[in-house]
Amino acid sequence: MATPGSAPRWDEQLQRRLARGEETALGELYDQLAPMVHGLAGRILADQTAAAQLTREIFAHVWEHPESFDPAQGSLRSWLGALTHRRAVDRLRVRRAQQPGAEGPGEEEIRAVATAARVQYVVDSLPQSLRETIAVTYYDGRTYQEAARRLGISEQTAKQRMRLGLELLATELAEERARQRRTGQPGGSEDGGT
Repeated sequence: MATPGSAPRWDEQLQRRLARGEETALGELYDQLAPMVHGLAGRILADQTAAAQLTREIFAHVWEHPESFDPAQGSLRSWLGALTHRRAVDRLRVRRAQQPGAEGPGEEEIRAVATAARVQYVVDSLPQSLRETIAVTYYDGRTYQEAARRLGISEQTAKQRMRLGLELLATELAEERARQRRTGQPGGSEDGGT
């Protein structure tokens, strides 16, 4: 949250504009964060039509309930990510319940898919240098030495970037688990607030 005398963050300014009913604020928010929302929903649901529908619903929720975002709890991007994650996981559970005899995903599989999507969302949110180092070392299975050569950086820099990226990832996932515990729900509260 902004301190007295400082300019409010983009998140806070946007929330105020949404609360005043400024349609341009919704357009700005959509332009900035719809790709992230749609991508996360698509990774969890594995269905682009359902992801597009959920994306529309998420932004409709923000338009109708801008007060449900609390800037003191974190960024608008993080809040939208958590809200998207929670609703997409709920959709998977509903889909499974509607197919009682079918081999739909079990609860463990739903959690695994949701966790993998959340991890990918966090990695995608990292600064470019950290993201590319994690991609080369972790996803491509390369050593620090190979990553350093491939990225044109020192081995020490590769190690530092990997360590920082993993620390940020662990912190974000721990914060998500804490939010879930505070709300007493596997996916947190409906509006994402705490």
